[in-house]
Amino acid sequence: MSQFPHRGFRFGIQVSKASTATDWAELARRAEGAGYDVLTMPDHFTDQLAPVPALMAAADATTTLRVGALVFDNDYKHPVVLAKELATMDVLSNGRTEIGLGAGWMISDYEQAGIPYDSPKVRIDRFVEGLAIIKGVMQEGPFSHSGTHYTVTNYEGYPKPVQKPVPPILIGGGGKRVLTLAAREADIIGINGTLTAGVVGPEALDTMTAASVDEKVDIVAEAARAAGRINDIEMNIRTFFVKVTNDREATVDGISKMFGVSHDLIDASPFALIGSVESCIEQLLERREKWGFSYTIVGGENIEECAPIVAALRGK
Repeated sequence: MSQFPHRGFRFGIQVSKASTATDWAELARRAEGAGYDVLTMPDHFTDQLAPVPALMAAADATTTLRVGALVFDNDYKHPVVLAKELATMDVLSNGRTEIGLGAGWMISDYEQAGIPYDSPKVRIDRFVEGLAIIKGVMQEGPFSHSGTHYTVTNYEGYPKPVQKPVPPILIGGGGKRVLTLAAREADIIGINGTLTAGVVGPEALDTMTAASVDEKVDIVAEAARAAGRINDIEMNIRTFFVKVTNDREATVDGISKMFGVSHDLIDASPFALIGSVESCIEQLLERREKWGFSYTIVGGENIEECAPIVAALRGK
């Protein structure tokens, strides 16, 4: 049984680009019309739209769809700048912004942009400070911070967000330190593979097993209980291997061969959602019962095929 209290299901869609403004707006409306609660975007320097303007455009094209990055890299913007952008998005979306934050991991972004790729410890240290600043400047009154990486002096951020005291914060992580921080500070915790290698490779895939997820969820639960926050947390996972099909075994086998991992890894991993509509519904119910995952994000290519799953489970 899950260590977290029962929550109704929410569903998100992770998208990155469209060819035109019209196509982007239509993508957001398709997601909303199919019942998805949230549209999320990555924050990389690859072939994608810049998340802040694109998320704002998606919110502007819809009426109920929430928007947020999965996740903003703390190293790419000063936290005062990011806080102002996020608060502005929350105002202009009438309170539909979610704040996804992370310490940064993708080495190619850093190398291509000439940003120093510091050790995980330094990046997480900087992220801890950045998170405190983002939360601090959104609240009422002047805020100051004097740390190793940032200094903010008597600054009151404007505009203030619609959602008080700050919009919901999602922190994604795969290691003990970030997951422990998330349990203390975040409203939503995204369980990830371990990405210390800076690329999605064998190391990351090896930490997407059911057993690894057991360990990561236990870290969150222990830290949340210690902080008295176990009832405040929504558990999230971004599924990467998604296919609605009546031939689950063959699909699992094909995906496992494609990525060079065992059949059993894909078969049992909560990062995969494969099978008939009925089978996928059953898998999601089992994952909520076991790990507390009530908020699941799929890819943009899965909007239509997963819509019947969303319709059956959303809010239940």
